[in-house]
Amino acid sequence: MQIRFLGAADTVTGSRHLVEAGGARVLLDCGLFQGFKTLRERNWQPFALPPREIDAVVLSHAHIDHSGWLPVLVKQGFKGPVYASPATRDLAEVMLLDSARLQEEDARRANRGGWSRHAPALPLYTTAEARRALAKIVALPPGRTVRVADAVIGLVPVGHLLGASAVTLRAGGRTLVFSGDLGRVDDLLMPPPQRIAQADVLLVESTYGNRRHPPEDSAARLAQIVRATAQHGGKVLLPAFAVGRAQALLLTLQRLKAAGEIPAGLPVFLDSPMAATATALYQRHRKLLRLGAREAATLDDGVTVVATAQQSERLCRSRWPAVIISASGMATGGRVLHHLKAMAPNPRHHIVFPGFQVAGSRGAHLVAGATEVKIHGEYVAVKARVSHLEGYSAHADADGVLDWLRGFEAAPSQCFVVHGEPEAADTLRLRIQDELGWRVRVPGHGAQHEA
Repeated sequence: MQIRFLGAADTVTGSRHLVEAGGARVLLDCGLFQGFKTLRERNWQPFALPPREIDAVVLSHAHIDHSGWLPVLVKQGFKGPVYASPATRDLAEVMLLDSARLQEEDARRANRGGWSRHAPALPLYTTAEARRALAKIVALPPGRTVRVADAVIGLVPVGHLLGASAVTLRAGGRTLVFSGDLGRVDDLLMPPPQRIAQADVLLVESTYGNRRHPPEDSAARLAQIVRATAQHGGKVLLPAFAVGRAQALLLTLQRLKAAGEIPAGLPVFLDSPMAATATALYQRHRKLLRLGAREAATLDDGVTVVATAQQSERLCRSRWPAVIISASGMATGGRVLHHLKAMAPNPRHHIVFPGFQVAGSRGAHLVAGATEVKIHGEYVAVKARVSHLEGYSAHADADGVLDWLRGFEAAPSQCFVVHGEPEAADTLRLRIQDELGWRVRVPGHGAQHEA
């Protein structure tokens, strides 16, 4: 069994792990790099081997840093199937089409504004190319398996996001497990990650490998922010991932209103068509959630969905107190940027980032206290209040990851720590080594290991 770590090996994003086993070449995840420019530039590089030589791709879940490079892989010649859980297949359609649209819009905007160094600026992939990639996705329900050459592949639900799964690959009497992104035991929407009994080789994520989730009540803190901001005539902006985070925030706001913690009549806007579509998918797949049927069905009750760009522009100009949920979650693109431009210079407003902000992203700069931020080629002063609610992360923290690892009946012969910034990955490595006594390492980008 040979593994090549072609993404998310020295950073959180760009998940791509190539496994050769049982006569098959299988790519686990096919994600976009995000964050620092040096990482984003990897998205434009050719794949490490001709994509036509890959037999299959398996997606752990639909987040763009795990699925968003798939159209490029297909464009570069990949011909095989892409396996994913049914819910991941549905969410990937929403996310990849939105990703393509945003990239097309960014390229058009850069060409109009003249701030691109490339003439003309081009999208990484188009909507048509995203559709060609989506046509290759084959639903693989958890509990079932599929054979690729002599390798047998299956999925195990792990919380985190609708449809998110760990991947198991069995070949030659050995089992490889890739955790994907592990969810929290106390997640608002998703059940806890399921245990896996056995692995000879394990790839485990480390997004929160050096952190514990704060003990604060994030819902109570959000309620306080919303009340105080509304009393001063301001708006609260919640940059949120359209899939997962937006639905958790909608649930929180519904509960806060029902409990009288925030004004029942305070307008709530969902300014993300993708988030609105994703909410409908969460309701369609509600049996996968830990919510009762009524709460799942009423996630968006009383919420104004902002459908068009013109409606979004009017909302930007509005002066009334409100809560606005808009994508993207790290303020890297999308409609949230227009709200940031309008709200950041005004101290009445409050910008609240719920969850992890990858290093180098606009959200990370704002959370770190930036006094100005570059949006659409120009610098915007930041005078609004900025807060970070880490409690809304859908990732297991370091203790949660260790608890999941303790579910294995025996130590894997090799454990690889991936999907983390260098400090987080190495901190988790040391804990696995010291607390579990396992053989463990952090692979570098492009590293190749026999397992």
